Amino acid sequence: MIVVGGEALIDLVPVALPPGALLPRPGGGPYNTALALGRLGAEVAFCSRVSSDGFGESLLAGLRAAGVDLSLVQRGPEPTTLAVPSLAPDGSASYGFYVEGTADRLFTLPPTLPDGVRALALGTCSLVLEPGASAYEALLRRESRRGVLTLLDPNIRPALIADPAAYRARFLERMLPHTSVLKLSEEDAAWLGGRVEDWLAAGPSAVVLTRGAAGLTVRTREGGEYSAAARPVAVVDTIGAGDTVNAALLHRLTDRPGEPVDWPEVLAHAAHAAALTCTRAGAEPPYAAEL
Repeated sequence: MIVVGGEALIDLVPVALPPGALLPRPGGGPYNTALALGRLGAEVAFCSRVSSDGFGESLLAGLRAAGVDLSLVQRGPEPTTLAVPSLAPDGSASYGFYVEGTADRLFTLPPTLPDGVRALALGTCSLVLEPGASAYEALLRRESRRGVLTLLDPNIRPALIADPAAYRARFLERMLPHTSVLKLSEEDAAWLGGRVEDWLAAGPSAVVLTRGAAGLTVRTREGGEYSAAARPVAVVDTIGAGDTVNAALLHRLTDRPGEPVDWPEVLAHAAHAAALTCTRAGAEPPYAAEL
């Protein structure tokens, strides 16, 4: 089983008509990753705190439809976090957030994870918003010590980070030593301000960099470097593309335990899945049959 921890929220996505209208769509990096894994046919559980409001119910309904295990989901009466993406002409998105007093940031550390957990993925807002951020950090450290493969996706949202220096220090000193695979975008890498060599030295065995239309690249601790081209598609928007990459990486990295990683194939699989997500409005990752 793969466990994905982090926020589930509602994206208020701009639509063309009527002018100024916003369409509620399920979202949040971890939520999208869990949804994508379920659609790819992986055994996956979502680990979060989700509101009992109408938005929360719709979020869980989407995960159930994808076959995601919800036994690790905590519930609360607080409202659901809202994100408002602004789309650039190339389909890329920036975000504003409504996070005060919302349910997902009140996540608490679960006593245990189910037997047979092979991987844990964490990322995005859940790494920033306290008190939940500390609980997710504790989960990362605990499961890493148990030998679980861990994937970290910072998915930086600068508007949520009040103290960038403190965030960067936490990332480098307290999270990377417990991370197996670091996945980040070129924009994330520029904001963090470090070098791939430094991140590899801090703990991960591989760093995967997403480069938009330029595709994907991975650097490994052993010195290997591999790339995969992006699939040419008509881009509607890029919402959820990076989260789909997370899912595709985990799908491949966990389905052949004990075997050497075929990084060119893994990256090509991730590029294909992400490209299909970009052809749809909002975070709509593909199903296994589409690949």
